[in-house]
Amino acid sequence: MFETVAYELQDGIAEIRLNRPHRLNAVVQKLYDDILAALDQAERDKNVRVIVLTGEGRAFCVGADLKEHKTGRTAFDRRQYLMSEQRVCRRLVSLPKPIIAAVKGYALGAGAEMALACDFIVMAASARIAFPEIGLGTFLGGGVTYVLPRLVGLAKARGLIFLGQQIDGAEAVRIGLASYCIPDETFREGVRTLASELSKKAPFSMQLAKEQLASAAYGTFDSALTAELEGMMFCSTTRDWQEGVDAFAEKRQPTFRGG
Repeated sequence: MFETVAYELQDGIAEIRLNRPHRLNAVVQKLYDDILAALDQAERDKNVRVIVLTGEGRAFCVGADLKEHKTGRTAFDRRQYLMSEQRVCRRLVSLPKPIIAAVKGYALGAGAEMALACDFIVMAASARIAFPEIGLGTFLGGGVTYVLPRLVGLAKARGLIFLGQQIDGAEAVRIGLASYCIPDETFREGVRTLASELSKKAPFSMQLAKEQLASAAYGTFDSALTAELEGMMFCSTTRDWQEGVDAFAEKRQPTFRGG
């Protein structure tokens, strides 16, 4: 279906795999286009409850394909390419379904930025993540200067960005950059377990939680209370709310259907 992305749906989990393994999934314009198209497909499909973004082969994504960037491009072309990354990261943040970045191998530059835009970063123990842009004479994108200090604090963010430090999965979890670190040999199973757990949650409740967690930093405590009240009232009108109440009373696991 896509030239540079593999898409697979199983048990409510849509897996989007960056599929340029011969270049360690380095980014070109077509890859950004295919990621956006795959995300659109996953959002439209009511059978999709969770999205896993990962890479084919030995890396998640090593950033921009510098070999391609050596060819002549106009300033307009360069800006359009850079805007594509911004669109991808904004889409990952705003898409109303939970997204897991499953990082094995390297996540560098644009790869790290896309991972950071997801709701969860899950890293294999041997994986490495870094923001090397300053050392390459370029700059960061995807909202990193906003998101990264919120996750790890300003002092640690300075070290990661100014020095381009590579950190492994265990260190990423320790500083709050990643959610989980999983041994390499059980990585895929661990990611699927997390995705499966998320897929069982109430879709509308999940959507509201994702929206509010993303927007709360712009508002006040009172505005958060108002948004939460409206969310609770809305959820109480859904069939999933009644299913949750019935399942609790009947001491069973609920089966949410997104209605």
